[in-house]
This record gives sequence, structure tokens and C-alpha cells, in this order.
Amino acid sequence: MSSELPNHLILAETAVQQPQNQNDNIKKSDSVKRNNSIKHSVTSISIRKNHSIKRQSKALEVLIGTPIREDHVHYILMLNMLNGIRFSVTRSCAKEMRPLVSEDFRTKHKIALDVNNNELMPSSEYYYKFKDYAPLVFRSIREICKIDTTEYLMSLTDKYVLSELGSPGKSGSFFYYSQDYRFIIKTVHHDEHKYLLKILKNYYEHIKNNPDTLICKIYGLHRVKIPYGKKIHFIVMANVFPPDKDIHVKYDLKGSKVGRFIPTEEEVNNKLAVLKDLNWLKNEKKLYLGNKKAATFINQLEKDVKFLSDNNVMDYSLLVGIHNMNKGNQENIRDTTLSIIEPNPESLSKQSAMISHRNSKAIAIVRAFAESNPVALTSSALPSDTPEERKHFVFSQDEGGYQATDENDEPLSELYFLGIIDIFTNFNLKKRCESYFKSIISDSKTVSAVNPKFYAKRFLSFIKSQIGHDENVKRLKHSNKRNPRRLTT
Repeated sequence: MSSELPNHLILAETAVQQPQNQNDNIKKSDSVKRNNSIKHSVTSISIRKNHSIKRQSKALEVLIGTPIREDHVHYILMLNMLNGIRFSVTRSCAKEMRPLVSEDFRTKHKIALDVNNNELMPSSEYYYKFKDYAPLVFRSIREICKIDTTEYLMSLTDKYVLSELGSPGKSGSFFYYSQDYRFIIKTVHHDEHKYLLKILKNYYEHIKNNPDTLICKIYGLHRVKIPYGKKIHFIVMANVFPPDKDIHVKYDLKGSKVGRFIPTEEEVNNKLAVLKDLNWLKNEKKLYLGNKKAATFINQLEKDVKFLSDNNVMDYSLLVGIHNMNKGNQENIRDTTLSIIEPNPESLSKQSAMISHRNSKAIAIVRAFAESNPVALTSSALPSDTPEERKHFVFSQDEGGYQATDENDEPLSELYFLGIIDIFTNFNLKKRCESYFKSIISDSKTVSAVNPKFYAKRFLSFIKSQIGHDENVKRLKHSNKRNPRRLTT
């Protein structure tokens, strides 16, 4: 009898997917041989079946983070992540909250779980393992950020998840959105994971002292591992963008010019394109903030950048999402760029009946998801109101964002969604070498890989220079008179 549990890590660690071998059914007496074979497939998948793989490479290439319809195995990995989150968050919240101590920042809870999310003895044959890092610290951060635990669990572990169409960045990380678009699950490299743990206490203190921080808010740090697979580290973080509004244009700003441009064709045709510094300058964009809002923004930005610089972090960026309040959601951008998936109950029942050995339910779930088809997202699937937690903080108090204002602090028709992202890159030896070699072919002051002090100074200088008003603000004032919108309080 065949057991076709897919190998999660083939898609999590490489951009090539090997075809399943349906005749691979190795008996228990051959377990040593099986272990070696599976381990070998994870570490050298591009080498196996040399000429066959090369001949089929075009057909088999799969970008990490592509839509679920092309990559169902990702959903199974996601299912393990969500079940682990449910288990760990429920367990940590069962304890009475107390003041944090130094040991809390080093705490690690490791559990082995079966497919029904039941905890197993350490020596048992497990379906997957889950590790939860500093659970009380992240619980405290969620409380500071006004995240209700029940809503957090419902958002992350409800019956389906969203997957935004598009490929990942240079880091190779992939992203998932919670079913209500409020939270992001992002895989992180082991080095990034270690660095976050290293600065966690400082990060916590910064969040505690600056609840209005622009730095991305991280609500959990976890690790998942399946048998014979590598360990996958991931974080749960707040989504900078809102669940109830279309983002009409996005920018990722670093204050660097080298490689910081998206081609015009992609800018025009791809609604998901995240534009960069040179696009911002070419399009003559500005952050239209009156004196009051500009002072609030710059004050917090300076505090956040100082924290990052003091902790040897560089290569971060300011993510800017712009919602045109006159357009609203009439373009249905979210509905046309997101899809949902959930298992087919009928398929699940049939698969369970067909398979009788002890891993039957695991295999049935895997197959049921593999047979499920993603369906177009309907507007009713996403919230129509601003999430409650956004109303408590300065930069999300205006209908979930930070509304543009003119020179007289009167509201304009643009709504900004702002956040400092990619905060895990420290200026280590690798980055020093990158800085050196890039500076040979480009101006060392314009490349992104520079020391944290210089990076902070350049980043601040660029963002501050982009705050103000120009001739284009007249257009916004005119449109605002035709469609006035009040600031929310």
C-alpha cells in the first residue's frame, strides 16, 4: 500500500520540486535505507536523477510563495504551523501573567505533536515537532499592542488562510496572511532567528516604551520540523496594510539608489508591485503631512532608527501603502489578488476510508488539501471595519492609517499605512564583505549594504526630505473638496 506524504521541505528550501515516486513504499525492516534516502532527497534534490531532472527543469520550477493552486504542499506546512501556534498560545495564556524576568527571554518550549494536535511523549514517532520561543515575552507584546488572544487564535487558526499571489523577495522567505488579513506569517533564516533572540530584550523594551513605534510588531517566534526534514523558523507579525481597504500603490524606501527601481511595465501592469526609491522620486511623490503630523512622525522615526542603529541593524526600509480615499475599494484590488483554500470534506472522508494504517489521518488530510482548489476571494471574506487594535495607536488612528494633511493641517484624500520592516539584518562579516564589493562598482554612499550608523543617517535624511508639500498637493485639495472625508478620532 502506498503512503504519499509529501516532503514539505522540498518546497520550503528549494525552488525545484521533484516529482513524487508513487512506487516508493519501503517497509519498516528497511528503515535505515529509507532514512538515508529521504535525508539525501532533502539535501541534494537538484543532483538526484541528474539528466532526468535537467530535462524536466522548466516544467518543475516552482517559486516559493506562489499561489496555492501551484503549490499545495505549502498549505500542509502551513497547517502544521497553525496547529503549533494554537497549542502554544493556548498553553502560555493558561498561565497567570506576571512581570517578566531575564529567564523569560531565553525560554524555549519544545513539543511533539500528532496529526490531531495531541502532544506526544518525546520518544514517540511524531507527525511534526514545534518549538515556541519566549512565549511570555510575546504574549506581553501582544497585550501592549492590544491584541486579544481569542481573536488572535481565531484569525490565525480558522478554517482557511489567505495567500497573496506573487513571489518572495531576495531572502527566499515566503509569506502567508491570516484569514482576516491582520497578521502575517513569515519564514526567517536561522541567522535572522538567532539575531532576533539576541536583541529580543531590547526589542521588548522599545515596544513597551514606544507603543506607537513604526517598527514592525512581532507577536510570536516559532519553529516547526517534520520527520527527516530541516527546521523551519517563522515569525507572526502585524500586517502593515489594512484588511478593510485597497492599497492603490506601495513603496519600499531605504534611501538607497543602487538597484532601487521597478521597471515601468511592471509598475503599470502589476497591482502587487512594490515600488522603490527611484520610482518614488520619478513619480514625484511626497508624504503630505502638515506640521503637527510631520513632527509626530519624525519624532517616532528618530527613536526607531536610533534603536535599530544601536542594535547594529541595517538594510531595513519604510513600507508605505497609499489608499486613495476617493477611489475607496471600487477597484476590488484585494478580491482580484487573493485566493482562499480549505479542505474538501467529502474528499477527506473518502481518503480516510481508503487508508487504514496508523498514519491514515495524516495522509488523508494531506490528500484532501491537495485535491482542494483555491477559489476567488469574495469581498465578504475580509473585514469591512477597521480592526479594534488599530484605533489605539497614533499611526493607525485615522480609519486604520495616518491621513495626509495640508500646510494648515487640514485632511487630504490620501491615507498612509506606514511601517519599518526587515529589521533582522545585522552588519556582520557577510554584510561587510557585500558592502566592500558593491562599493567597488558603485558609489559606496548609495549602496544598501553600509554600516548601521551611516545607514541610519542616510535613511533618516531621505525620509525627512520626502515630507512636505508641492504642486501636486493642489490636486489632492481639489479632489478632497469634491469628496470630503473627516478624520476619525
